[in-house]
Amino acid sequence: MAPMIDLYAREDLFPAGSDRKLAEELTLAVLRAEGVKAPGPFHLDNTAAYIHRLPPQAVHTAATGAARTVRVQVITPPSALSRDGQRQLVKEITEIVAKVGEDATLASRTWVLLTEAAEGGWGLAGTAFGKEEFAALAAKAAAARSK
Repeated sequence: MAPMIDLYAREDLFPAGSDRKLAEELTLAVLRAEGVKAPGPFHLDNTAAYIHRLPPQAVHTAATGAARTVRVQVITPPSALSRDGQRQLVKEITEIVAKVGEDATLASRTWVLLTEAAEGGWGLAGTAFGKEEFAALAAKAAAARSK
């Protein structure tokens, strides 16, 4: 199974039409951090990125009711990221947000949350995936590639 990515930001922080670029770049960053060197259809078709553009008044801090912050949450299957992968991913996500947002100061206002699903806490097509189900899915994908 592949990760899920959610980016939350004010609707005016990123240029119009940049959602696809954000989704693609974030997806590839997550896959790199997981150690996927050559993503194929299995990875690319199953990694979802949700870009949530919010009205300015929907993003708050204690100092303002219209904060210019970005929140990115990545949910991965259990043990998908090593500690080095976590460091790499947070760095890359922050860089992508600042680059696509065309604002270097976004780096200091970008929060990245890495969440690992619990064993069996990842569901798709009516199946709660755990280590056993992930192993079977990977074996099936490998067998399909070898044909």
